[in-house]
Amino acid sequence: MATLQQQLLKPSWTSSLFASSTSPRHSLSQPQLLPRTLSSTTPKASLHNSSINRRHFVADTAAAVSLSLSPFIAPVQPAKSEESLSEWERLYLPIDPGVVLLDIAFVPDDMNHGFLLGTRQTILETKDGGRTWAPRSIPSAEEEDFNYRFNSISFKGKEGWIVGKPAILLYTSDAGESWERIPLSAQLPGDMVYIKATGEKSAEMVTDEGAIYVTSNKGYNWKAAVQETVSATLNRTVSSGISGASYYTGTFNTVNRSPDGRYVAVSSRGNFYLTWEPGQPFWQPHNRAIARRIQNMGWRADGGLWLLVRGGGLFLSKGTGISEEFEEVPVQSRGFGILDVGYRSKEEAWAAGGSGVLLKTTNGGRSWTRDKAADNIAANLYSVKFINDKKGFVLGNDGVLLQYLG
Repeated sequence: MATLQQQLLKPSWTSSLFASSTSPRHSLSQPQLLPRTLSSTTPKASLHNSSINRRHFVADTAAAVSLSLSPFIAPVQPAKSEESLSEWERLYLPIDPGVVLLDIAFVPDDMNHGFLLGTRQTILETKDGGRTWAPRSIPSAEEEDFNYRFNSISFKGKEGWIVGKPAILLYTSDAGESWERIPLSAQLPGDMVYIKATGEKSAEMVTDEGAIYVTSNKGYNWKAAVQETVSATLNRTVSSGISGASYYTGTFNTVNRSPDGRYVAVSSRGNFYLTWEPGQPFWQPHNRAIARRIQNMGWRADGGLWLLVRGGGLFLSKGTGISEEFEEVPVQSRGFGILDVGYRSKEEAWAAGGSGVLLKTTNGGRSWTRDKAADNIAANLYSVKFINDKKGFVLGNDGVLLQYLG
């Protein structure tokens, strides 16, 4: 199995992989293919009537979802009874109900200014800290008749990055007032699922096949941080003792990055997980010590790992750092799967999952209580994102967005 270096980075590690001269469509020498921008003058709809923020949300969501499928959602009428979310409120967005929200980020220099991504080519923008959201469009993407799934967004200073599927890479140097499209090569292994802004014109990007690339010149040249894809690593080391790794052809189900640059990823079938630390040439596979397949994994605020299994189980690693020893923590998931965990501090964290499951811990994860008011949200909650200790969001399907109140 050829390595990433052999396949893509010929003849050296540094390559114009994302601006390949072999692809006339993305060649920088073609004037007509210079990166196009997202206009800062795109009209923004007023959301004061269509995006109603309540400290109380409708208990019977099924009745409230009888909304128009037009781009703007009409105000939701209260049901017969309401139940308060003690620390969260639901925000109503100007998008189609079928949109799945995937990522959110704010400009560090202006925490009132942020962007929200999702399926069906969804990009929303806020200028008031997340209270109201307006749609943004990408003319260069719309011209190609693709329906993009925007997977990840990251800011450092005023510089920001967005990646999506089909392969698209966007860059801004002015806090999102305009977006420049960076050309991509068709040789990119896998779909881009994560990006992290790391410095001036610098970023780190991960694909679902385990390729990790870094750039320091605004994305026009990239350097491989690992020598081969996960498939190549596992198929080369079939005697590694990793259950289910032989002749592996799958992709990542999830991938999460720690603040210090370490990664943990779950295989598509959930039968093992992988880790990578800066400086390592390959991903390191690990057997799961739990009978049930893994749903998701991530990093605790103290540097340890959390692990979710299919069917609603939650496990914490023993100690900090990368570990293969986990112990289960009792949770009240009502039989629904838990899909993500987000830490607000070392002691406080929230877990979210299927059919509105929302759980809280105040002791680092050793015990959890359920926010019963969220039980009536008729949606799966896929992601918990804390921007800082005062600003947090829960992202779900059907355009469901919860904002942390504290």
